[in-house]
Amino acid sequence: MATDDNEVVTDLYPTFRLYKNGRVERFYEQFNVFYVPPSPEDPATGVSSKDITISSHVSVRLYLPKNTNITVNEKLPILVFYHGGGLVVGSAFFNKMHRFLNYLVSESNAIGVSVEYRLAPENDLTTLYQDCWTALQWVASHSENDNFTHTSKDSWLTTYADLKRVFIAGDSAGGNIVYHMAMRAGRESLNGDVEILGSILACPYFMIPVDNVNLQDNDAYNLWMTICPKLESGLSATATDSPMINPLAEKAPSLSGLGCSKLFMGIAEKDVLVPREIMVKFVEGVKKSGWNGELTFFEVEGEDHCFFIEDPETEKAKDLIQRFASFIKQK
Repeated sequence: MATDDNEVVTDLYPTFRLYKNGRVERFYEQFNVFYVPPSPEDPATGVSSKDITISSHVSVRLYLPKNTNITVNEKLPILVFYHGGGLVVGSAFFNKMHRFLNYLVSESNAIGVSVEYRLAPENDLTTLYQDCWTALQWVASHSENDNFTHTSKDSWLTTYADLKRVFIAGDSAGGNIVYHMAMRAGRESLNGDVEILGSILACPYFMIPVDNVNLQDNDAYNLWMTICPKLESGLSATATDSPMINPLAEKAPSLSGLGCSKLFMGIAEKDVLVPREIMVKFVEGVKKSGWNGELTFFEVEGEDHCFFIEDPETEKAKDLIQRFASFIKQK
């Protein structure tokens, strides 16, 4: 009997539907997001952008600020950005992400590297994380200390980038990815012995059990239940036992291994997808771990999950972007 292409296996409308034949339907029109091309010069900020293919599965959109008046001894910091979307939707090339990056790059006067990675559920989560690591390694390969030869080395990075000031950032699922990249950088070397100076986690997609928060009624938890890998032997049937989503899980590596010197944790008070109690518990975990770095914690009152992506021109979004920028500008 032929497989019915319309038989739904998982229905998480309006996020996505997974069909029995493996087809995934995403409902981007519900959120007014769509692909936009890079711009030689953004009219609002003067930021230039272009797309680069790194491998068959990984590409990036590069952003160059208008102010590139630099000297040999004073180049621009690099901001590697990972978009959100629950690990199942979103793109570095969508209109809202493109607009946000233009503002953030302009404010911070940094070179932006917005990463396009593969998505679940078509791909397992280790594949997504590997794509993001591949992009980070490509950025690091531009270091003068690296002998790595790559046909797609980019002139913006070789000319303007300061590989001693590399930052990684992400919103929601992108914040989850930032956590994993920082942890991996703590145990593995980047090309040219490049080090991550700072990490920005903005409303990161974590599921950490806390008192007075019923995760089972949370859309983000239900999404995680559909994409989380089979749990390792010895773990219970609770999805939050997975170190992929719970940095404080029993089997998770110690946060003392974070491979960055500075960490900025930005949260929204009214976040219903990742409640503030979860964020606070993560911050407490970092402090208790013995990590030898500088931690900045900032909560935006009265706002919901990743509000700054939805509209970066509101006053509170502008303030948060300025705080991100100040974090990046610090040496």
